[in-house]
Amino acid sequence: MILNQINEEILKTAKETEEELKDIFAEFDRICMVNSDRILSAFIENRVSYTDFADINGYGNYDPGRDKLEAIFSEVLGCEDALVRPQIMSGTNALWLAFSALLKHGDTMISLTGTPYDSLQEMIGIYGDSSQSLKAHGVKYEQIDLIDSRFDEDAIVERLRRNDVKLVEIQRSRGYSHRDSLSLEQIGHLIQKIREVNTDVIIMVDNCYGELVEEREPGHVGADIVVGSLMKNLGGGVAATGGYVAGRKDLIAMVADRLTAPGLGKEQGANFNLNNAFFKGLFLAPRAVKSALQTAVFAAAMMEKLGYEGVSPRYNEHRTDIIQTVELGSKEKLVAFTQALQETSPIDAFVRVLPAPMPGYPFDEVMACGAFTQGSTIELSADAPVIEPYTLYMQGALSYEYGKLSIMLALSRIADQK
Repeated sequence: MILNQINEEILKTAKETEEELKDIFAEFDRICMVNSDRILSAFIENRVSYTDFADINGYGNYDPGRDKLEAIFSEVLGCEDALVRPQIMSGTNALWLAFSALLKHGDTMISLTGTPYDSLQEMIGIYGDSSQSLKAHGVKYEQIDLIDSRFDEDAIVERLRRNDVKLVEIQRSRGYSHRDSLSLEQIGHLIQKIREVNTDVIIMVDNCYGELVEEREPGHVGADIVVGSLMKNLGGGVAATGGYVAGRKDLIAMVADRLTAPGLGKEQGANFNLNNAFFKGLFLAPRAVKSALQTAVFAAAMMEKLGYEGVSPRYNEHRTDIIQTVELGSKEKLVAFTQALQETSPIDAFVRVLPAPMPGYPFDEVMACGAFTQGSTIELSADAPVIEPYTLYMQGALSYEYGKLSIMLALSRIADQK
């Protein structure tokens, strides 16, 4: 039994910690209820039927289930329209699909959150020599760095007054940077400022890891395009693949033409018998996100009490995504902690994790992901670039109980090694 393997001191600390987290967990309950209400209402309003789960193959013509699913996603995300497809294989793929549809030769895009997430850098052309990068296709790239995890509003407004930028991109989550994730209040305030000086620029939000963490989504605060993966929050741990792009109807039409072909747009695309999983995953997503948040807060509080450095967010800070980080200070500790998390996973617990190259990333990565869906990050997982200050990024947990067991056993394994 797992509980029998956990250090007695860890069990004692966990009991004390949970008592201190009651108010924080109650707030997660409230947000889960708000988001559950919005999703259930969208299901009812769109008259979802068992027949909408039918397997539509071949070209995928005339799929009412797919149409209803995309209508529900657009409502949940506060957008006019959405593209939700198994053909979108990841969040990175969804981002590329949107960028390549909306940006043409001579256009300028600006990252408003500094250097993008590692896997986006080669896509843009910041590094590497891919013939398919945005840079290789003549798209100009600029970035405006954050200042103390906040938008540099003055620099952004001044730059956009020139009205020569096609698209600005906001990365809601921290990615592999050491800044805070961004709240919807911050994003909404910036969008309002941008619209005062520029009504034409496309405002795009990378929503990965942030869905259903707050009561609203980027579409509710004025984003034109919102992008994410179904192997993260909105898949609820049920969707085994897929991604989404939601936003203005005219922009979604352009993205759909890029996915299929001009003139075909949203009308084609087989569902590979995944409609049921996509509907069910979205339906369960609020609870899965709540469990991930509870696990992250529990892990943060435990690690703070046990003297770990660089715990971010702190256990009592406002959450805007499901990611939890801790600086472990050395390669040895980073690898050991990741190995301990893998040992507590339901799948491949026997696998010994070691640093290795990973496609799309410039450094060796270490990753624990004993998940039912390969690469799923709504399930408890952890990864890190093996570089100083050796920061581990944890996220997910399909249930708080499983997440709590894994965190306690991982902390026990590390304690036993000291």
